[in-house]
Amino acid sequence: MDAQSEKLLAHIIRTSRVASLATLRDEAPQVSMVAYAAVADFSAFYIHVSRLAQHTVDMQRDKHVSLLITEADDGRLDPQTLARVSIRGSAELVQNGEPGYTPIKGLYLARFPEAEQLFKLGDFNFWRIRPKGGRYVAGFAKAYNITADTLKKVSAR
Repeated sequence: MDAQSEKLLAHIIRTSRVASLATLRDEAPQVSMVAYAAVADFSAFYIHVSRLAQHTVDMQRDKHVSLLITEADDGRLDPQTLARVSIRGSAELVQNGEPGYTPIKGLYLARFPEAEQLFKLGDFNFWRIRPKGGRYVAGFAKAYNITADTLKKVSAR
């Protein structure tokens, strides 16, 4: 992957605030939108979701998930040239009071201060998504398979 594509990938992950979350529901794909926060080295992505949501029930049944993060639509003629990354990983519940919970909450609230009210509701929890691999499309004829190590490398950009 060239340096420009690495920089674009890091930029997309840092500046996008929402992702499509793919889970399995009744043995079929189900996609929903989630807000996310990534740790600095992109080794984990955190979502803060209600246990009442279908995607949360899905993650409790099957930890295999995928996140799709895209470049913002800028109105270009061919939206298929927008950069995007699909990250496959595993999801795990992070309980309030677990070691590391407070820094995760701080990371999330720094990105989404308005989410503070959700912490007063008993049905919202953090889920950690640990990347395993995926596919990054940086534009026309620029597609790359990525790994967790790739994400760590580009996080330095």
